[in-house]
Amino acid sequence: MGKRTLALIAASFVAIFYGANYTIAKDVMPHYVQPFGFIVLRVAGAFVLFWGISFFGPKERIERKDLAQIALASLFGVGINMLAFFEGLYLTTPINASVLMVTTPIIVLLLAVLFLNEKVRALKIIGVLTGLLGTLLMILYGTGNSASASNPVLGNFLIFVNASSYACYLIVVKKITQKYHPFTFIKWMYGFGFLIVLPFGFSQLLEIQPDLIPVKGYLKIGYVIVFATFGTYILNIFAIRELKPTTVAVFIYLQPMLASIFAIALGKDTLDSIKIIATLFIFVGVYLVTKKPKQLR
Repeated sequence: MGKRTLALIAASFVAIFYGANYTIAKDVMPHYVQPFGFIVLRVAGAFVLFWGISFFGPKERIERKDLAQIALASLFGVGINMLAFFEGLYLTTPINASVLMVTTPIIVLLLAVLFLNEKVRALKIIGVLTGLLGTLLMILYGTGNSASASNPVLGNFLIFVNASSYACYLIVVKKITQKYHPFTFIKWMYGFGFLIVLPFGFSQLLEIQPDLIPVKGYLKIGYVIVFATFGTYILNIFAIRELKPTTVAVFIYLQPMLASIFAIALGKDTLDSIKIIATLFIFVGVYLVTKKPKQLR
């Protein structure tokens, strides 16, 4: 199995972990912890895990000139990304959030053309538009239970800010991942990230009452830290090393579909023809974007 295939598998698991994260993280807020306090927990937990596994990686030193780029990647990939996502998810619905995240591949494509001089193949554009069409079908079907959204307009805007920030992260992080081992780079990124989010969530962190959180609450918090943060960032870094940013970004199209599947599995949603058709469009879009040109001739 080649590195490209493994990278595509890694990107797929990232989409699966994130797809479940919308509902799981929404269940935690605000019952057990407020959004920004949750982010501090999430980043602190991931920070400890990343530094722990770094001892099993190569002993590399970050060059001083690269610290600014790592800090910038942390600002977009940890700070703005997570602060906007959790607050936006708290204010809107999980399906709204997952649908709006699909604007990321479009933003990445534009940024890659502008800053990475990436050539845009016609089939890649068709793939992006096909995936977007599938997502629009999901939007037209519905956006979930509006009763769970306290301020969907602001929440939706913050999710768009999150999507834009994540797109910037995928562009900024591309070159630095070619230079350092993922364990080396990501532990420093989360170190900067912890310093960025701590001032925003410290007061909410102090409001947490551990004795009132049930076991299922701790399991959900653990899922967000271990799978939706630690696992996704490790897998994403591997995927970015082997694939173009636009290819990695298109896997976000899978998130609305996966979020719906997760809801259906819990008996909170049903399957119908619109979702089946939308899913087919999404898979076709991902296929067209991820295949090499010679495989499409």
